[in-house]
Amino acid sequence: MEKENHPIIEMVGITKKFPGIIANDNIFLSLKKGEIHALLGENGAGKSTLMSVLFGLYQAEAGLIKKNGQVVAIKNPNDANRLGIGMVHQHFKLVEVFTVLDNIILGSEPMIGPFLDRKKAKKELQKLSENYGLKVDLDAFIEDISVGMQQRVEILKMLYRKNEILIFDEPTAVLTPQEIDELIQIMKNLIKEDKSILFITHKLQEIIDVSDRVTVLRKGKFVGTVETKDTSIPALSKMMVGRDVIFDVDKAKGKVGKEVLNVSNLSVASARGKKLSLDNINFSVKEGEIVGIAGIEGNGQSELAYAIGGLISLSSGKISLNGKAIESLTIRQRTELGVAHIPEDRHKYGLILDFPLSYNLALKKYHKPPFSHLGFIDFKHIHTQADSLISKFDVRTSLGASTETRSMSGGNQQKAIIAREFDLDAPFLLSVQLTRGLDVGAIEYIHQRLLEQRQKGKAILLISLELEEIMKISDRILVMYEGKIVKELNPKETTVQEIGIYMSGGKVHA
Repeated sequence: MEKENHPIIEMVGITKKFPGIIANDNIFLSLKKGEIHALLGENGAGKSTLMSVLFGLYQAEAGLIKKNGQVVAIKNPNDANRLGIGMVHQHFKLVEVFTVLDNIILGSEPMIGPFLDRKKAKKELQKLSENYGLKVDLDAFIEDISVGMQQRVEILKMLYRKNEILIFDEPTAVLTPQEIDELIQIMKNLIKEDKSILFITHKLQEIIDVSDRVTVLRKGKFVGTVETKDTSIPALSKMMVGRDVIFDVDKAKGKVGKEVLNVSNLSVASARGKKLSLDNINFSVKEGEIVGIAGIEGNGQSELAYAIGGLISLSSGKISLNGKAIESLTIRQRTELGVAHIPEDRHKYGLILDFPLSYNLALKKYHKPPFSHLGFIDFKHIHTQADSLISKFDVRTSLGASTETRSMSGGNQQKAIIAREFDLDAPFLLSVQLTRGLDVGAIEYIHQRLLEQRQKGKAILLISLELEEIMKISDRILVMYEGKIVKELNPKETTVQEIGIYMSGGKVHA
């Protein structure tokens, strides 16, 4: 189908301010009918803010929005929905104890008189699900389905409301490589059905693979819009961060020392069913090495991190740090002994969102001098320390150390956790989805800092769904499948394809 050339949405001169910061400074954006338009920028560049203005979550101080050439007022998400605009947020807006069906129809319930017509809703959703290749179990509870499935629920919410302009905010940040491929196909199917898509991402390859045009923001300002076919990954990264980005990591040979972490015969029972989440896991991590854990999501990586970090109990086995058993220690005791932990779920396990950033940066140290004396917290020292880490790790905020953590972008929340955990100077770093939600400039910086930790003799366990990251950063790779370590590989002597075969339960035959 030939794409129509006129813009379905125009954002003209949009300016949005928050205390201490201009999040959007005179931004221009045009979405053509039937296109996938990517919105690119560093963490905190103003991408999510701009989309929140379009969706009615924020009101701009200046500028206007047009739909099909007509100026429209979008004062709240209900106005946006009436105009056919839907949004899948970076952190999903779902009620975990509700079913998939109830989440989708919430706020748009079909009624027969005073009664809810579930039968009609279910029939309509089954049809939508089949038409768009979005298979979900409508009777399942949100808390029981994968993140990838939850995203499908969010997409079905938009389609159920007959939205024609679909906003995806960092849609692939929490997905496996397989789920990303599925999502890209779903987006292409949506375009065939005459939808128009605005797509926020940090992943440059995805922009090249799926978008028609790209608009780039930097520090709240409009940099430009380019045709995807006329640009490249290096060119886009330079537009985004204002300099050339080094994609290859200079990984000097590490000096491997004594064993720091030892995991022996570790098993963990599954929360559902009789099968073990972890089945007799054995490995070690030594000083000066990065051990990468590769695997498709749901094969025990999360449980392994929870077990080492102290978030779940073991069924059997031992975990030791520098020869001392830690499996029965509390989380604080493990921290005191030398475990730093960057968790996979930054909201659930990494931050207290309603606290200011300074408090979050001191969470692991506030009870010790110089942050407290005789039981009294030294807030001035906490603030000074926070200012130092914010500067060191380029955490973008509106009010510095006083910023409410909830108001920060996902990428900057991640950088805050990384800053806090690196600052512990712990002998062992448990890193799970280290660069989730970070832009290419931040990833380049964080990878360099991680390699610095390795050169200092730290032992690092890197659990990541990003195979490219595992290959680039690790000294050894352990592949997990169905709760077991099925293969150890040398990143210099393997390929992504070989790792993928082991991740899927296959074997490589010589």
